[in-house]
Amino acid sequence: MEKIFEQIKNAGIIPVVKINDAKNAVKLAQALVQGGLPVVEITFRSDAAEAAIRAIAKAVPQACVCAGTVLSVETAQCAVEAGAKAIISPGTNPDVVDWCVKHEVPVIPGCATPSDVERCMGYGLHVVKLFPAEVVGGVKMLKALAGPYQNILFMPTGGISLKNAKEYFEQKNVLACGGSWIAPEKLIDSGSFDRIADLAGEAAELFRQSKSVE
Repeated sequence: MEKIFEQIKNAGIIPVVKINDAKNAVKLAQALVQGGLPVVEITFRSDAAEAAIRAIAKAVPQACVCAGTVLSVETAQCAVEAGAKAIISPGTNPDVVDWCVKHEVPVIPGCATPSDVERCMGYGLHVVKLFPAEVVGGVKMLKALAGPYQNILFMPTGGISLKNAKEYFEQKNVLACGGSWIAPEKLIDSGSFDRIADLAGEAAELFRQSKSVE
């Protein structure tokens, strides 16, 4: 489990992806890896998610594929059976978290309040997702949560872009950031994988630069 969190930490940015056609999954993952982002979150916001995860897990083993927008135990089971290495959700669903903990599947539940964080702590979790990050206070929220929850790491997602990502990277309690700007739906649908590789490269370079000055 810790190995997956280490991979996410080293990547720094997790592309959050909605994919409409599983045939694009392998080229997408290859483009992200080429750009320097070897971790991807495939969201269950389309019917192609399960097949996309399966294709990436099989054809691009160097990519750590995670399942996002997991709202039920059934979806978590499907995702893991397809090859997902971690389960990520927009909120803290007790059933999903309980299933993941019992089956030793890395899970990153969404939190928007201190109460959410404490609920996750009750499951023994130390990594959670701050969502929707910008809406609930962004960097200011992370700074406020750092005091009482010194052993909790966050993966802020929602409203993060190339313009404000650096400020998030600078927070000591940030494991990595989730970002949807790197592989937007339109670029995937149009097969613009070279452009996606370029966007991944820009994001990866920003992360490297932010870490080199620490």
